[in-house]
Parts: sequence; C-alpha cells; structure tokens
Amino acid sequence: MTRKRYSLAVPTAFPRQAPLAHRLQHLIAIGGPIGFIPWVPATFASLATAALCWLAPPSASTVLLLTSLVFLVGAWTASTSERLLHTQDPRNVVIDEIAGQLLTFLFLAPLNGKIALAGFVLFRLFDVAKPFPARSAERLPAGWGIMTDDLVAGLYAALVLFLLRHLLG
Repeated sequence: MTRKRYSLAVPTAFPRQAPLAHRLQHLIAIGGPIGFIPWVPATFASLATAALCWLAPPSASTVLLLTSLVFLVGAWTASTSERLLHTQDPRNVVIDEIAGQLLTFLFLAPLNGKIALAGFVLFRLFDVAKPFPARSAERLPAGWGIMTDDLVAGLYAALVLFLLRHLLG
C-alpha cells in the first residue's frame, strides 16, 4: 500500500473492475458524489454534514446513534476502499469526516449558523492537527484507523464547542 500525499488536489479513483458489491461499498465510503470532488472532499463532506445538522438539529441520542452507525459502516466500507485502491486511507474516502463532524454536535445541536460554522471549523482544525490520541488511533488497521482518528477529532471539537457556548453564552 502507498502512503497518501497531502495537497489540495485529491485523486478521485473509482475501481471499475471490482465486483459490484465492492464498488457499492466504495461509493458509500466516499460519500457518494462528495468523494468525486477533486479538491478537498473531506472539507466538503464536513461542511455538508454541518449544514445538515444545522437544518435538522439532531438530539444527543440521535447524534450517538447516527455516529455509531456511520462508524461501523465506515470501518467496513473504508477497509474495502483501501483494498480496492491499494492505498492506505484513500483521500477521497470521506465517511470518516461525516462521522467525526456528526460527533461534534453531541453536546450542542447547531441552533444557528454560527454554532454550525464554529463546529465545522473546530472539527476541521482537530482533524488536521490530530491531537493525542488521534494520531495513534490512525495507526489502527484498515477502516478502524480511518474512522477512529476522526471520532477523536469530533470529540475534541464537541468538548470545545460545548465550553465555548457556555463560556460565551
């Protein structure tokens, strides 16, 4: 497997020769059309998730349920994407950003655009910075590592968002 390189441009690989079930799993892992965006699809996936959470604010129990479901499906489908593309943590796999961005709103549903935007920015900052133990979690095998580091980033973002909201009123 090859290691991913960082740039704004992202290869939008799609395995055309794989069995249909594997191609469908890959399509789920890349977030449908979002994974075909050639520039920073992870940011677009996070933005779309934050916008959906703003338009339909989820309860804490809904966030936990959806995040758990997306995490389990993501671990499975992202593992398939790694195998199909022969690449560790393919950059057009964005299901991990969807799960992490969802978790950002665990303690505080985005009741307005400012909270949604703050949650989006905080999640992206923590996702890029990978504070402990996110970097370690990234080393877990296959889809588990892909998904877990973003959950750590989402949890950090949720805690900071909660504190900011309560400190700033």
